[in-house]
Amino acid sequence: MSSPNIVSPDDQKVTFVELFFDLVFVFSVTQVVRLLHDGITPATVGQAVLVFWLVWWAWTQFTWALNAADTTHHSVGLATLAATGIAFFMAIAVPDAFHGRAGWFAVPYVLIRGVGLTLYGRVAAAAAPEQLAAVRTFCLFSLGGIGAVLTGGFIGGAGQYWLWGFAILLDVIAAGIAGRHAGWDLHPEHFAERYGLFVIIALGESLIVAAGGVTGAARTSAGLLVAVLAVAVTCALWWTYFARVKPLLDHALERARHADRSQMGRDVFSLLHFPMLCGVIAYAAAIEAAVAHPEVPLVLGVRLALGSGLALFVGGMAVALWRATRRVLRVRLVLCAALAVLLVVWGGAQPALSMAVAFAVVTAIGIREQRVLSTSAIP
Repeated sequence: MSSPNIVSPDDQKVTFVELFFDLVFVFSVTQVVRLLHDGITPATVGQAVLVFWLVWWAWTQFTWALNAADTTHHSVGLATLAATGIAFFMAIAVPDAFHGRAGWFAVPYVLIRGVGLTLYGRVAAAAAPEQLAAVRTFCLFSLGGIGAVLTGGFIGGAGQYWLWGFAILLDVIAAGIAGRHAGWDLHPEHFAERYGLFVIIALGESLIVAAGGVTGAARTSAGLLVAVLAVAVTCALWWTYFARVKPLLDHALERARHADRSQMGRDVFSLLHFPMLCGVIAYAAAIEAAVAHPEVPLVLGVRLALGSGLALFVGGMAVALWRATRRVLRVRLVLCAALAVLLVVWGGAQPALSMAVAFAVVTAIGIREQRVLSTSAIP
């Protein structure tokens, strides 16, 4: 039943329309991996980071709006469905975003941002003057970045890279300035759950990438072993996030108040989850290559993707936890760094051996923190 009030209740839960919205957005993760399909080079990595930031920022801005809105309200549901449809066309344009068709990505991106900002403004106007002031500040500083993306999408070439990079800078500035307002009125349980759902769907997408490689390949013992290890490592990654770290992040957000809560939501979830998800994309690209050539040692670009991907995801969580609680996971950080270096420099290792080492180290982190974090006695 539709609510008569467009403002979110305090006990709001994630709704099916939000999950539907998330699924279409996370499809973009698979599309970003396609940018790395023909080779993991500095150019393709830069393209992937640029376009994924835009996808991520469109999603996270809309997530803030839905956190403030009653998602059972018919207007909110219709706006979310409209944004979902637009996101579909944005996602399918990702692989060609740097090959002369950037406008096909930029236009739906701008439309999604516009729908999200309009919805947020309407909700804030019905909520409180403080929230409306915060949203207006964010909108004002966001317009420059939105315009830069649209302009870059149509001029292409080197100008596209500069303008899209400038748009990212403006997005961060907008978040930094607007986040100081105390009027955001975040609902922490709903907010943290949305980010957790994005992470779990993104991890699932990495397995879909691996499954696609296995489906089209000959069944060999080496290929099946790499596929099994890919599933095992992904499950271990899930463990390092959801078993102990995410509950602590959620609790820290719940305890924060007023401007501290909005700044924590911005830093821990909207900003620091971005490099973590970049790690998932790099990891997915690496296991795609490993599954495709399971009997050939990984080339340097793939080894860099595997090592940096695991370090960004697992190590990025430690940075997020430090920002939220000031707790330092020294052992996690040391093991992440050692694993990344080992995977990169160990050039002659077979893919299965590299994946086995990754599984052993990530699992060791999970086992240790299962005990240490439960007692809150973090060294």
